[in-house]
Amino acid sequence: MRRLCLLLVAVSLVTPGFAQYSADKPLGASAQTTPAYLKNAGLDQRLGTQIPLNLHFRDSNGADAPLGRYFAQKPVAIALVYFKCAMLCPQVLHGLANSLAQTGYAPSRDYDVVVASIDPSDTPADAATAQQKFVAQLGGNVPAGSVHFLTGAQPEITALANSIGFHYVRVPGPDGKMTQFAHSSVIMVATPEGKLSKYLTGVEYQPRDLRLALLEASDHRIGSPSDLILLYCCNYSPGEGRYTVSVLRVLGLAGMASVFGLAAMLYMLTRKPKMKTAV
Repeated sequence: MRRLCLLLVAVSLVTPGFAQYSADKPLGASAQTTPAYLKNAGLDQRLGTQIPLNLHFRDSNGADAPLGRYFAQKPVAIALVYFKCAMLCPQVLHGLANSLAQTGYAPSRDYDVVVASIDPSDTPADAATAQQKFVAQLGGNVPAGSVHFLTGAQPEITALANSIGFHYVRVPGPDGKMTQFAHSSVIMVATPEGKLSKYLTGVEYQPRDLRLALLEASDHRIGSPSDLILLYCCNYSPGEGRYTVSVLRVLGLAGMASVFGLAAMLYMLTRKPKMKTAV
């Protein structure tokens, strides 16, 4: 899982500015090899791990924001990005907003969103700009207290990223000055207690997968009976970062339905008709 979904690598290989970077070897010197400096970038899925909720960040207004403030009674969708990013991060955030909008769940009522920057140079103003764009993409009536974009100092960023298993590498930009980061494209879902429940990888997330992830993380406190049936019929695949249909469970449900249907038919056929009493 160390290099899972390093989409930034693929993007950089076709970006002229990045081709000028040289560490152990020029970036993109060989289409068959991964630059050595990227070996520490990737993702380790740490399902069930407790996120350190005692960490302190800054919200988009610049106020102190204890991470535990955003974990209480609802599942939380989490993303680690950086707000000055012009390539991968906007795609991750767009994919998250687009998928959440199609889950049928409502922010604040059913879930919260926490997006934290991995760049300590990002400011609350940067967070506010990114948050406004995200809320616009999410659409509808988004309560103010449901979407949180955070910035922080390096120790807090490192502690949060390590707890999630999110490994990133700082790389110089095309001009040699602006800092950029190589990292995985992934969103996480955590339980109301702050335990990592699911990882969904890529930049486009199936609304069904995110809906089921939120349902599971909530301990079935949200959703409908049909969601529970769908969840029973699907298995989460950590390796693929998505839900897949469990054929055996579907066949099991179909078999149970057939048995109950047959039993009902036999009962109707063997039931004695009521005798009419003479008046």
